[in-house]
Amino acid sequence: MASKATQPGEGVKNQMLERVTAILDAVGSETLTATEIAQRTGLSKSTAHRVAQSMEAYGFLSKHPGGGYSMGRRLLSLPLQSLAGPYLSALREETGETAQLWVRQGDKRLCIDSFDSHHRLRITAEPGLIYPLHGSAGKVLASENIAETLGDRGWVESIEERTPGLSSVSAPVMRHGAVIAAVCLAIPMARIDKSPGQDHGSAVVRTAQSIAATF
Repeated sequence: MASKATQPGEGVKNQMLERVTAILDAVGSETLTATEIAQRTGLSKSTAHRVAQSMEAYGFLSKHPGGGYSMGRRLLSLPLQSLAGPYLSALREETGETAQLWVRQGDKRLCIDSFDSHHRLRITAEPGLIYPLHGSAGKVLASENIAETLGDRGWVESIEERTPGLSSVSAPVMRHGAVIAAVCLAIPMARIDKSPGQDHGSAVVRTAQSIAATF
């Protein structure tokens, strides 16, 4: 029986897939420079750099200020959702408010998990919901200098910026020095005492750090 003929371009596609797979295997849970990726995969430095840049553009790798690459947001979203659930649930029970997890998707933010408040007056966000990069979670995800954005507080708050009567406080989930997600607590202004951050910021920061520690 005759073997199936190779379609035009199929060899090129397979070669690219092999390179992407090799780079993902090499990076794993580490942060590697293009030179280190080349050394571990056997690719030339120029090829490793070019493929890594393309993988960054599609969210498969994240690039750090120092030039290293680590696993990207697109690949971290699924484990993030499963690992973060218990911590978000605990945050909701501790504060009584809606606890959410957001990741960046291009120039927008995507909700990948939400534990709604038990109060009748509450803020809800279904997983899969996409918003612009505004509000406290948007500020965390869009920040180009997260240390400067957070200051010495560790959190960012938003008060009626998007919708009157609504507020939030968010903190980053960090991995290898990069923001991979934002934990957000969404609160009606009617239940705010001082401010979202002053009322609940420490609990949100603690939750974000606990999620980061699971990776």
